[in-house]
Amino acid sequence: MLDKFTPEFSPSDSQSPRSGKPSFALSHRPHQQLPNQRWQIYPQKTELAQQMGQTTSLSPLINQLLINRGIETPEQAQVFLNSGNLILPSPLEDFPDLGMSLELLQNAIASQEKIAICGDYDADGMTSTALLLRSLRWLGAQVDYAIPSRMHEGYGINKRIVEEFHSEGVGLILTVDNGISAFEPIERARELGLKVIITDHHDIPQQLPPAHAILNPKLIRESSPYRGIAGVGVAYILAVSLAQKLGQANDDILTSMLELFTLGTIADLAPLTGVNRHWVKSGLQHLPKSKLPGILALIQMSGVQLSGGQADESIQNSKSRSVAIKATSSQNSKSLKPEDIGFRLGPRINAIGRIADPQIIIELLTTDDMGIALEKAMQCEAINRQRQEMCEEIENQAREIVEIEYLPSLQEDRVLVIVKSDWHHGVIGIVASRLVERYGVPVFIGTYEDEGQIRGSARGIPEFHVFDALEYSQDLLGKFGGHKAAGGFSLPSQNLEALRSRLSEFANLCLEPQHLKPLLKIDTSALLNQIHHQFYQQLNVLEPCGIDNPDPVFWTSNVRVTEQQIVGKGHIKLTITQTIDDSEYKIKAIAWRWREYFPLPPRLDIAYKLRENHFNGNTTIELELLGVRLPTQSHIFFAAQSAPLRTTFEYNQRHYTCGIYKNGSVPELRIGNPDGKILAVPLGHSIGLLGSSRQESVEVDVSQPQYNQILQTALQALSVLSNQY
Repeated sequence: MLDKFTPEFSPSDSQSPRSGKPSFALSHRPHQQLPNQRWQIYPQKTELAQQMGQTTSLSPLINQLLINRGIETPEQAQVFLNSGNLILPSPLEDFPDLGMSLELLQNAIASQEKIAICGDYDADGMTSTALLLRSLRWLGAQVDYAIPSRMHEGYGINKRIVEEFHSEGVGLILTVDNGISAFEPIERARELGLKVIITDHHDIPQQLPPAHAILNPKLIRESSPYRGIAGVGVAYILAVSLAQKLGQANDDILTSMLELFTLGTIADLAPLTGVNRHWVKSGLQHLPKSKLPGILALIQMSGVQLSGGQADESIQNSKSRSVAIKATSSQNSKSLKPEDIGFRLGPRINAIGRIADPQIIIELLTTDDMGIALEKAMQCEAINRQRQEMCEEIENQAREIVEIEYLPSLQEDRVLVIVKSDWHHGVIGIVASRLVERYGVPVFIGTYEDEGQIRGSARGIPEFHVFDALEYSQDLLGKFGGHKAAGGFSLPSQNLEALRSRLSEFANLCLEPQHLKPLLKIDTSALLNQIHHQFYQQLNVLEPCGIDNPDPVFWTSNVRVTEQQIVGKGHIKLTITQTIDDSEYKIKAIAWRWREYFPLPPRLDIAYKLRENHFNGNTTIELELLGVRLPTQSHIFFAAQSAPLRTTFEYNQRHYTCGIYKNGSVPELRIGNPDGKILAVPLGHSIGLLGSSRQESVEVDVSQPQYNQILQTALQALSVLSNQY
């Protein structure tokens, strides 16, 4: 019976070929368009959360957040909550080549031998370059740098740069955030008699380059606290170790290096665990009162809100601006949050590397002249606006292509491969990420470098390994590289259709239809009366949040949308209301870039992050909506008590009936198929009965995808109906 019935509840063709969304045969009103998401809620370990409270003295809700991050014992909780007291081993113990690196640099400084840094054009590479330039100049080195052209040369040190260094009399090359795979360029440097130190954090190739010293966390023991550092972390360790060795590690230079480490680590999306969390937590406290003009200028230009008040942006001349920035710095004692860097400072740095000259960032972060810093920060601001406009234009064009050409077959293809001429390849990776968020499938996006060559970027979903997909297609590609979540590639244009077919073949090997929705991971449920300033302050124990330690995501069921309007560039500003024990609780919310979902239905389940809103001197807690769905629980039953709730819907190209029925004291959802089989599920339960009668039925777990898909479709159909009562 189960085997016979299951295919009719299978999600394999659950989405209509035109819209990509479940279709409802409802005569009452058109189906409300909502974000097409799959919600993954962490298992709730209530008893463990209460037990942990005896050690942490935190509320069960906060303890559940810790559990979701793998912290389940008192010892783990103490380490996490007291990360500022982390005792680290000496880097000399964990990095075998660090001693040799320090000796080479010390000798070069003593003999005034020319040192040249080869950096990279992303945020990690540029902050690493600036960090080492600042520290080496402080220590008396003769040092300069070069960064390869993104447009013409691509990533990493190359033979041209090596030979140019040699012609300029360089004796020691120091790579940052690159070099681990550059066997031939490093070999050429050795042939020319140059000494080479590689500092990198990327994956280790089969054959290491013949450098004099290699510093890479992937080469050290897996249990080392330094394993998760980015390129800027390696540069930071090298610079601090050298300053200490030379007896010049004073507070000013150490703090400046820590600030640049913090900026690069967050902007590069490095995991905020272990030593990264330890150092970033300290760095975020220093950044608002930084003595680096470039960082202060970036903070002002980006509009980061600081407790000491912001400089008046109407001030026009650089002298006045300098005074304003210094005043802001001296008044402010607030710690920045990773989101201030991730969403404000970082994009302005990354924009330069994507579409402009990285020298702008290097000069910004190495100058001690406030006027130059402001000039460079204003360039960052203008270029970031240009980058935003490019992204918006390319995204709109890409979405139009998808809607017209690829959406009907997306369930079969399970991957998007989009190529168009005249797209700037410096920003197509950002567009790829946005398309993944929208369509929930892996995205490979490219543009023509010339008539015969395509260059592209890729972004994946959790169940899809981007680098494995590129390897699976390597006979069709030129260069390629990456990791599980993202990658880059090139190919001859005549191979495009073959690549599209090959990637679809790979996607069908690893993806099921239920994977093809954007994934939203949710920590735990909360009621609106639990959300207040005191609770928000308690969440600070999780800071700094970022990769591998994400911002908490909550959900609340069956709320009312009492006000909503479009603001800015297509955002929805709304008021959310919930009645609890005859009391009404209201909170403001914002949904970024959700114009197409306006207006939202009057009742919803919502998923969100918490955010502070500072306006007119007042600070309030608001919700940042990440997802919504039609309510799937109690209000359907309440509506059924005043009027029968019965309807039909279409799923997998078959017609079904559904309704809410009383079964004792528990309301029950029943879904019937054309063959007389019934799926009966008590509302709020995960186990249902499947069969033609109760006597002949079997228990099934309706949280499994083959049942959950049709269950949600039926509940949404009933929700549309119940919202009328």
